[in-house]
Amino acid sequence: MPERMLTEFEGYQLLESWGVPVPPHTLVSSAMEAREAAGRIGYPVVMKVISPQIVHKSDVGGVITGIETPGAAEEAFRTIMRNSAANAPEATITGIIVERQMPGGVEVLIGGKTDPTFGKVITFGLGGKLVELLKDVSIRVLPVGEDEIRSMIREIRGYSLIHGYRGEPPKDEDALVNLIAAMARKFVEIPEIREFDLNPVILYERGASVVDARIIVGEATGEEAPRRPGTALETPSDIFYPDSIAVIGASASPNKVGYSVLRNLLSFPGKLYPVNPSRTEIFGRKAYPSVKEIPGPVDWAVIAVPARIIPEVMEECGEKGVRLAIIVAAGFREIGDEGAALEERVTAIARRHGIRIVGPNCLGVMMPHMGINATFDPVSPRPGDVAFISQSGAIITTVVDWSLPSDFGFSTVISVGNQADLGFEHYLRFAEQDRMTRSITLYIEEILDGPGFMEIVREITPRKPVVAVKSGSSRKGQATASSHTGSLAGSYEVYIAAFRQAGVIPARSLREAFNLAELLASEGYPRGNRAIAVTSAGGFAVLASDYAEAYGVDMVEIPEEVLQELNAFLPPYWNHTNPMDILGDADATRFAALFDVLIRHQEFWDIAFVIAVPTTTVDPTHVANEIVRFSRNTSKMVVGCMLGGDSIKSGLRILRGARIPNFEELEDAFKAVGNILDGRMVRER
Repeated sequence: MPERMLTEFEGYQLLESWGVPVPPHTLVSSAMEAREAAGRIGYPVVMKVISPQIVHKSDVGGVITGIETPGAAEEAFRTIMRNSAANAPEATITGIIVERQMPGGVEVLIGGKTDPTFGKVITFGLGGKLVELLKDVSIRVLPVGEDEIRSMIREIRGYSLIHGYRGEPPKDEDALVNLIAAMARKFVEIPEIREFDLNPVILYERGASVVDARIIVGEATGEEAPRRPGTALETPSDIFYPDSIAVIGASASPNKVGYSVLRNLLSFPGKLYPVNPSRTEIFGRKAYPSVKEIPGPVDWAVIAVPARIIPEVMEECGEKGVRLAIIVAAGFREIGDEGAALEERVTAIARRHGIRIVGPNCLGVMMPHMGINATFDPVSPRPGDVAFISQSGAIITTVVDWSLPSDFGFSTVISVGNQADLGFEHYLRFAEQDRMTRSITLYIEEILDGPGFMEIVREITPRKPVVAVKSGSSRKGQATASSHTGSLAGSYEVYIAAFRQAGVIPARSLREAFNLAELLASEGYPRGNRAIAVTSAGGFAVLASDYAEAYGVDMVEIPEEVLQELNAFLPPYWNHTNPMDILGDADATRFAALFDVLIRHQEFWDIAFVIAVPTTTVDPTHVANEIVRFSRNTSKMVVGCMLGGDSIKSGLRILRGARIPNFEELEDAFKAVGNILDGRMVRER
């Protein structure tokens, strides 16, 4: 059946059958019936027009509140009928609902929508007329438990209105939890419900009541949140660690993609086979007319030929026993129906032969520790411990180019392309099992298997941190949403909610993402949010306090015993508090002595920010070495903040060599730690 919105009367009837509280109400069709209904229900009452064509009743004069007498009830009926006929002449009026006007309380919104990527989601936030202006909401992908519902209630900015604000008694949070749980449960159980919008729901000291309901129903298509049809990924060592690679479409012409791929793979220590029917030798290596003519086994095939001949190439790869095909060619689903049909044909051939596909329309794969650059990017990254999985090849080339002067390294870099077979969830599983990877960064435009992604990433994040940048936060070009829920829970917002729910740390920019990933790869999650900061610059001590408060980092008090030890060697006029300003004449020896105290007393702190600035008394090399020693002798998170320019570069090289990240901006350091603490809290919950 086509989608339609239930009338408010139908919606109330449905909610009542679920045990959801709604006002006493009656549907009437005459002024006399309105008078009688109002008397039975009890004054004051509200009257609203009921019409399938009128969504926003107030806009057509279809709502009258504060009706106190029988005569006013009759007149309200006539007024609503006149207004509706004048302002919505095409609308069919099926009646007018008379309902008790509920007393005031805290107005909240409970909504649900069906997201094409993640399936059914639920939204909660402050309600009323200003809901789109305030945008104070939280979102969860269903199903959810009671603890998760309670956490989404408490994370909105306006929670203090529920908890009790300025002497107001607290509202019935348990009733709200039960109401949201009931709606979430029914939304999951009944696939025909496509969307609902309860706004406002009035919350009282005891109980709650829905006073406006929009529920959209339609035929369940079974197409929401599709699961990827491909089989599960084998053990990564079976396909992602090749002993032999064939480049199909290898070329000696510098303007060809096959030239760049083959050149980049010349450093691969395994067996490398150029495939080109027109050449017998390329780059001093024997070339073969077909992958089938290669004498030994072939683990990977990097396919750099035009899209139209790839089905034939895939058949040959299947006969050869190739395990993984990296298809860098474009001309598939991204160009329209004809390309989509070709992509389906290629994927079907791959499944028949048991070949897994990276791409098509991708940059390729880099594995620096193995000497593999199976891409046409002329730059190869340094080895490191951060895996980068990206939907954009251009983002990869930019990030790799940036990484080299920054001394940033990668364990692997994967361009996912069209995800015809392998998708984000498969690459995440590989990165989880890869011993060189300690944290994972994602650049995401679209996830094809939302439930599969969440299922896998939930398992991964307790063992390896995952940071994600999701493009598409702008609403430019989006159609106007038909409901509050649709407006507030857009595609981007649902992605971010799904990330947080699964333990992924969302980042707004690539720079922020790699700051987070590097810090997590080096230090892991902190055990708590108790922080200390050490600096030789008073101004940065003040800023550290400001940033800590802004990003939810707790600057812990220094225990008296620790203060006494510090007073034994610090100048008498140091600030005696946290953040610790050990004064501008501090040298590496003073930093070292303080670190020794903190190493002995690790029980009162979880995170240490070490802020060093250029001075005539500080040798950045010596300070950096002391930071490295400090980090290696603690089980806590140590955050480097050596601030400055050329004069501190020698210290930065030492930190980089010890895999200790350094933040060039102090605020970035606190923001990163704040995001990590949020991610840890969600992961633990």
